[in-house]
Amino acid sequence: MAAEDDKRAVALRYDAERGGAPQVTASGRGDVAARILALAREAGVDVVEDPDLIEVLARVPVGERIPPELFQAVAEILSFVYRANRRFGGEAE
Repeated sequence: MAAEDDKRAVALRYDAERGGAPQVTASGRGDVAARILALAREAGVDVVEDPDLIEVLARVPVGERIPPELFQAVAEILSFVYRANRRFGGEAE
């Protein structure tokens, strides 16, 4: 199996105004993962690569909110992304 076939991606949506936990909006491996990543980059969405986190996020069904056990890890990533956006002139959504 080629390395590209093992590639995984999970897309999360977090709406700070509505609150609640981030929601899994897409998940896949191989060609599906490549498409998720390509669409994210085309849309200017920050992509964070964390193999350990992707391993557990990939188990959350699409459409579901992340479980409480993952709040801390995802919050740290969102915090990093928001700080980077402010630092480099981007907009945090």
